[in-house]
Amino acid sequence: MEESLFLTVFQQFLVLIIQMAAPVLIVSIIVGLFVSIVQSVTQIQEQTLTFVPKIFAGIIILVIMMPWMLEVYTASVTSMFDFLPTFIGG
Repeated sequence: MEESLFLTVFQQFLVLIIQMAAPVLIVSIIVGLFVSIVQSVTQIQEQTLTFVPKIFAGIIILVIMMPWMLEVYTASVTSMFDFLPTFIGG
């Protein structure tokens, strides 16, 4: 396998990982920011208070986005298997 082909495939999979992780991370950041604002306004400084809403938001967004994530993942893996002869040098 040529080095440029390997780097292209590796880059595509890194982009796929970022695409699949982005919805959960963005929602967790937004929920964490909202909870931090509420904590600073109410002066409640409980450190564990931020984790529970983030976990619930992450689970909810995973349930909502799972069909899209599965579709993107299977399309990527299918395209990789389509180019498998190119990868192994055939």
